[in-house]
Amino acid sequence: MTASAQRARRPRPATPILRAARVSARGAAAVAAVAIAAGALSVASAAGPAASAPPAVSAAPASAPAAAAATDAAWDVATIDGPYGAGRANYDYSVEPGDRIDDEVLVANTGDARIEVRLYAADAFTTEAGQLDLRTSGHEPIGVGAWLALPAAEVALEAGESAEVPFAITVPRDARGEYVGGIVTTVPAASADSGVEHRAAIRVRLHVGGTFHPRLSVEDVRVGYSPELLGAGTATVTYTIRNTGDTVLAAEQSVALSGPFGLTPRTAGDLGNTPELLPGESWSVSAPIDDVGQVGTLSAAVTAVPLYTDPAGSTGPLDAVGASGLGWAIPWIPLLAVLVVAAGAVVLARRWRARRIR
Repeated sequence: MTASAQRARRPRPATPILRAARVSARGAAAVAAVAIAAGALSVASAAGPAASAPPAVSAAPASAPAAAAATDAAWDVATIDGPYGAGRANYDYSVEPGDRIDDEVLVANTGDARIEVRLYAADAFTTEAGQLDLRTSGHEPIGVGAWLALPAAEVALEAGESAEVPFAITVPRDARGEYVGGIVTTVPAASADSGVEHRAAIRVRLHVGGTFHPRLSVEDVRVGYSPELLGAGTATVTYTIRNTGDTVLAAEQSVALSGPFGLTPRTAGDLGNTPELLPGESWSVSAPIDDVGQVGTLSAAVTAVPLYTDPAGSTGPLDAVGASGLGWAIPWIPLLAVLVVAAGAVVLARRWRARRIR
């Protein structure tokens, strides 16, 4: 955005969403992710696959605000009061297919030096750590990141200045359900060799249409068993929770285990809730259960209670879903002992018969 196109001014009171942080981005293979926490987005440096199927970067804890050196950039990103609300922590819209949203985002230079801020829109995803992140600029958006247009891709700000940057969201006519993305801001490193990049972002969430279909499924339940030399061992129940609906969902989860005919029942400890999963995403779980006897067959029952937050912000449980799986807890040592005794008995019996024949 040029100086004539932007409205540069002293920062006015606004709810700050995030102060820029320093992020390591050394080498062409290094990437940065933007982690969403408590309704805001914090910068993170990471690499690796997401918990869901599509490959993406994963997040790590954010570093401290960058304000130590004169070359460090520092800025805030915030919502702007308008027809869609006042004092918003992030952007949250209830819309219909085909709607257009026109809004603005405030970018304020809180540092002591002039900065040039680049802006782009990105889709969200859930990482292996259970954080909601935004994809990097190298990832082609297909949701909010593709529908959100920023006429100004760059904003130049002197120290203490801020700019209200307009953006527009055009909702496709075939869109239904909930979609999450965000607006990411970056500041190039002062030196090409510094290996440091600055990022900050704010979340954008769309509730499209008046009817939603929140659904989860529990899949691929398996039971593994690690026996102790003597006595009980540890069973491990693994499974996948998949968001098969069109809304963002978390889930309460529990695991029960039993032997043949329901004998020796056991339950996993507190597993907590899954992270919020976007439509189509999945979450893999491994639940250990101690003090499980070597009883032969093991039957596991996994139950998940979807937790749905409606557009008004109210969260409540939905009908539980579940699945089961089987495993084996073979008492190998007792069986081996029996086999050894049986083999010895056979040998003795043959010898005794041979002596009688003679």
